[in-house]
Amino acid sequence: MTDGTEVFKEQYPSLDSYWRSIILFGRNVASYKFALAKSLLEIASTGKTHVTLEELSVPYSKYLCEHIAKAPKQSTSQSSVFLDACKEFNDGKINRTQLINITTAKGFKYVIDAFHVVDHSAIPVEFYTKDYSSGKKQIILTNEIFKLLKLPFAENFAIETESRWKLVETAWALKISRNLLNVHYDESSQMFFVDSNFQRKDVTSARGALNGYQKGKCFYCFDDITVSDDNNNMCDVNHFFPRMLQPLFPDINLDGIWNLVLSCPKCSRGKNGKFALVPATKYLNRLHRRNEFLISSHHPLRETIINQTGKTEAERESFLASVDQRAIDFLMHRWETPAVAPATF
Repeated sequence: MTDGTEVFKEQYPSLDSYWRSIILFGRNVASYKFALAKSLLEIASTGKTHVTLEELSVPYSKYLCEHIAKAPKQSTSQSSVFLDACKEFNDGKINRTQLINITTAKGFKYVIDAFHVVDHSAIPVEFYTKDYSSGKKQIILTNEIFKLLKLPFAENFAIETESRWKLVETAWALKISRNLLNVHYDESSQMFFVDSNFQRKDVTSARGALNGYQKGKCFYCFDDITVSDDNNNMCDVNHFFPRMLQPLFPDINLDGIWNLVLSCPKCSRGKNGKFALVPATKYLNRLHRRNEFLISSHHPLRETIINQTGKTEAERESFLASVDQRAIDFLMHRWETPAVAPATF
């Protein structure tokens, strides 16, 4: 299969695909990218276009301080004057004015230039441009980010960013080999969690963590979905191979991330919905592509899926085919539904 990042960017080159490429596939050596993404979404929602670094420092430092309060490690580097300032602000050692001044001076050293870079090259669109030509450094929001906010269920972008951020900082906080890090799913809370020293730690909502990899679409019919709790049409977390098979498959974890997809309520439980049927084989191919998107990403979903399904793509394809054969042997019938929008992955 073509590299998952390239497939994700090129197969359906829309604004939301490019934005999600930044969040899901961009390099993770610090959490600045996530704080900047959330700040851009917040500022763009006000309609403001020209933003000085001092103005940008307000939401940017706010988000980092919030995360540092719960997860102190926000970078792979040994030290950071800016992150130290966020910790000092949380501890009451410096005031907000001092924090903003340090953020303006030290907080954007690399992230402004690196934000649009995915796999060592810039994506073809920009959500802001940098203007340091005058005495006051600033960024200028482009039409692209305002168009992004007009897309259906645009509230998903902030939720996805937050979920991705929590997964990354959890990997850093555990300080263990990524190969030993497994993310589990709790169906009752619909949360992903990890076990650290045998103590459960919820890391993020399953919806928020998976939605970006499906480009905000129902896995089965490609209708728009939302992960917002405030929306009556919130999507379902659906087991591709029905969970009712778990007692018959003691050697396979059907709660594994590899088997979880997001679907609109109509496809999962509406009239003529999937319920406990085995999806048609065209969806099996789609599941494989979705999982390869996840594997092309980093920390910790990548390693979790590899551990659950196979170290090579050939092994993962064979694993899915074997589970599919066993599932259809038990349940007998396949299910499919018409697409309501063009395929996006």
